[in-house]
Amino acid sequence: MTARPERGSASIVMLGIAAVALVLCTAVARVGRGAVASARAQTAADAAALAAADQLALGHGEGDARRAAASTAAANGARLRVCTCSARYAEVEVVFRGQARARARAEVDLSAAIPP
Repeated sequence: MTARPERGSASIVMLGIAAVALVLCTAVARVGRGAVASARAQTAADAAALAAADQLALGHGEGDARRAAASTAAANGARLRVCTCSARYAEVEVVFRGQARARARAEVDLSAAIPP
């Protein structure tokens, strides 16, 4: 019996390696997209909490603080889900494009205010 050359086997192996590489690249891209969405959500939450706390520090009411938080979240591509405001703090939760949620809290420290 004579040995038959295995012509084309390298092509099959390379095709398998390319398929595995494609699957891995897709997985890495999805993880990266999730990490970016999470970071953007946290940025929007931080900015919204600071905007709400700023309104509270300026003596505006909770309604103004909520509106400022919602506006700031929207400017960062997120939607304000929860905003809890009191005279001492603002706590928010935002949703970024339905992909990621984040929470942030900003405290109002009037003792650091410059007297008029």
